[in-house]
Amino acid sequence: MNVSRRSPRAEARPPLHRQAWLPWLLLTPGLIWLLLWFVLPLAQLLPVSLSENADRFRMTLVFRGRIANYAEVMTQYAPVLARSLAYAAASTALAALIAYPLAWVIRFRGGRWKGLLLALVVLPFFTSSMVRAIAWTTLLGDDGPLLSTLRALGLPPGTRLLNTAVAVVGGLTYNALPFMVLPITLSLERIPTELLDAARDLQAGPWIVFRRVVLPLSAPGLAAGIVLSLIPAAGDVVNAQFLGGPNNRMIGNVVQSLILVQRQLPRGAALALVLMALMTATVLVHVRRHGSSDLTLS
Repeated sequence: MNVSRRSPRAEARPPLHRQAWLPWLLLTPGLIWLLLWFVLPLAQLLPVSLSENADRFRMTLVFRGRIANYAEVMTQYAPVLARSLAYAAASTALAALIAYPLAWVIRFRGGRWKGLLLALVVLPFFTSSMVRAIAWTTLLGDDGPLLSTLRALGLPPGTRLLNTAVAVVGGLTYNALPFMVLPITLSLERIPTELLDAARDLQAGPWIVFRRVVLPLSAPGLAAGIVLSLIPAAGDVVNAQFLGGPNNRMIGNVVQSLILVQRQLPRGAALALVLMALMTATVLVHVRRHGSSDLTLS
């Protein structure tokens, strides 16, 4: 007579109903935090954006369902919004061009120094973004070390870097680098070295190995880095304020001015929601094309 015996692993396995609700129990604290400090404040922006100022000198609002606030800010600030998206796209592209070779070196040439190299990428971000922007003003100033070196190499006198679009895009690119390097490095870490060896054994050259093996397998990390870099860059305030001039304002500076200086809360809220809608559409397009799992690489 055969007697079936259950393995200890099977006996230790929790019931199915416990497996179903245990992940939600673990997620509950984070979901409550997001609800209180993200969803609810964000939901309050919608009625604010449809209100009017009751008084020119006070921040008293009257809800009137005024959809015209959106049309007004889109008409008035469309050039600033386009400039912000252009700066964000340029900085994200530059960050990808810099970050991919750096991630490649960390992954395949880092060896025992891999952890140190990743720490050096993240280390500057232990300081605030304002401190980093002020450091960039010193570096890019008219009497700074960068322009002094370029003038010694033949740069025409009178050329400026500070208060230009180049300075703003440079600052945004610098901020985007960790958000680009880390997902790409993690994606490269998931590529088995046996695949690269097999491609070389089949007489594939370095370019073919990169184009046919490495790039497709690391594309999820690159896509995640693009999203993680593009969204903060589009809403940046600090770099445009310290590194740019009046003609280099970004949409974050406009929202800040509308709320804190002009006391136009409805228009500021409407403009913020427009930017958030554009960024949400970007994420949704990314998820539709690449899958939601790509965003979890980092």
